[in-house]
Amino acid sequence: MNTTIACIGSGNMGRALMHGAANILPAGNIGVSDADTAKAEALARELGGAKVYPTNSDAVMDADFVFLAVKPQALDTLLKEIAPALLMRADNKKPVTLVSMAAGWNIRKIQLLLDAPVERAVPVVRIMPNTPALISQGLIAMAASAEVTEESLAVLEKILGASGIVDRIGENYMDAVTGLSGSGPAFVYLFIEALADGGVRAGLPRDKALRYAAQTVLGAAAMVKETGKHPGELKDMVTSPGGTTIAGVAALENGAFRGTVMNAVEAAYRRSKELG
Repeated sequence: MNTTIACIGSGNMGRALMHGAANILPAGNIGVSDADTAKAEALARELGGAKVYPTNSDAVMDADFVFLAVKPQALDTLLKEIAPALLMRADNKKPVTLVSMAAGWNIRKIQLLLDAPVERAVPVVRIMPNTPALISQGLIAMAASAEVTEESLAVLEKILGASGIVDRIGENYMDAVTGLSGSGPAFVYLFIEALADGGVRAGLPRDKALRYAAQTVLGAAAMVKETGKHPGELKDMVTSPGGTTIAGVAALENGAFRGTVMNAVEAAYRRSKELG
């Protein structure tokens, strides 16, 4: 694959996706730009010799796909900075596809901020990855503007697929995706920690409690995916009449467990909409 990509920002999410891309592309086809040059250089070394761009505009001028891996609050300034380079590439009939992972920022808002004429509208793909992409187990939702060709989408899917499952979705669902799978790993980590603490409270050594908790969540998730059964049906398979599990389930229900988790996803969803 002769595609070139650049990542503006070298935080956790950008770093995860570039590591995945390095399994598909030669290091020389990957570049990094960051306000903190030392961070960009460190990531470039991790990737086996990727390029480091002196400016964000240099990244735009060099790559086919430019990943915007900055905080939502910084995207406004970044887009205004790179707009001239994007328009120059459009004028040269070599448009760059922007790949934004900023929560809350919809495609139309990005394109309007770039202030390009309609006939030179920048192709934009909006994605929402999550941190398990660091170990190639991510979930990456993807929506694209009309200017993105099917060929470009297929190439991008292959690059992102090295970091996990890629799923095309209507952009109108993206804030909900952010609340569920974007923020969801943090909720699961809290649950794993709580399970382990429960095991410690019951007398297990800390290291074993954490190992058992993590494997229990991993195995339960695999059961949902691989059997195709509803989680409620799988739960009923574990809860014998008058047994230990139903006692624990009753304790969770008394603590409004399901309602609390639903509220957490909704709160993250609403915050995503606020960021836009």
